[in-house]
Amino acid sequence: MGHLTHGEFFSKLTELFDYRKNQDHGTINLVQKRLSYNTTTTTDKTDPLADLNPSTSLPVLIRATNAKGKDRRKEKVKLSTVVEPADLEAFYGRYADVCKKGMGALKPRDRTKRKKQSRKKKPAGVGAGGTSMMAIP
Repeated sequence: MGHLTHGEFFSKLTELFDYRKNQDHGTINLVQKRLSYNTTTTTDKTDPLADLNPSTSLPVLIRATNAKGKDRRKEKVKLSTVVEPADLEAFYGRYADVCKKGMGALKPRDRTKRKKQSRKKKPAGVGAGGTSMMAIP
């Protein structure tokens, strides 16, 4: 499967957020990384860190998936697009808007259970590791 254009990527990402919102649960993974391909433009081929300082700016690969596991692999959605360095600022502006709209329907995590557990008092005579603090004669 090839990379989508920016417009297609944003429309499908919006659909993915809307689908998750309608399901009332689910995970969407968003990944961004530098697209590195065979960039052997340096003359020193023995330098293992030669790709850290490329001669030209490299494009960025943006991916989005709905994180379905092996049992529901047919339902998995994979989106990807490549953003050239000159288009990064405009792309990230629109990307942030789409993500903010998609995450606007998120509910805050219920942390009442964790608070109740932290407020419980430890039983008297029990130290670290659950051992008794009684002296042995």
